[in-house]
Amino acid sequence: MSSLVKLVTWVLGVVLLLTGILGFIMPSPLLGLFEVDTIHNVVHILSGLVAIFAVSSGASYARMFLIVFGIVYGIVAILGFVNAGNIFLFTVNAADNYLHTAIAVVCLAVGFGSKK
Repeated sequence: MSSLVKLVTWVLGVVLLLTGILGFIMPSPLLGLFEVDTIHNVVHILSGLVAIFAVSSGASYARMFLIVFGIVYGIVAILGFVNAGNIFLFTVNAADNYLHTAIAVVCLAVGFGSKK
C-alpha cells in the first residue's frame, strides 16, 4: 500500500503544481470549468510543492500529507458548498467543490487505508 500512497501523493503534487502554473497562463475558468484566481493558483503551487516534498521524504510523510490534505480539502469543499462562491480570499464554483470533494475522498481513503 505504501507504493499507492507514494503514487497518489506524487501525481497529486505534480497535478497541483501544473494546475497552479496553468492558472496564471490560462484565463478563468480554467479548462472552461474551474474558477481560479491569484490566491487559488498560489495555494495550488504551494500544495503541489509540499506534496512532492512529502513523497520525496518517504511513505510515512506521504501518508501524513494525504490525511492532512484530505481533511483540509474536505473542509474547503464543505465551505465551498455552504458559501457558494467564496472561501476566505479565493473564488470557487460548483465544479471546484465537486473536485475538492473527490480529492478529499481519495486522499483520505488512501491515507487511512494504508499501513503506518
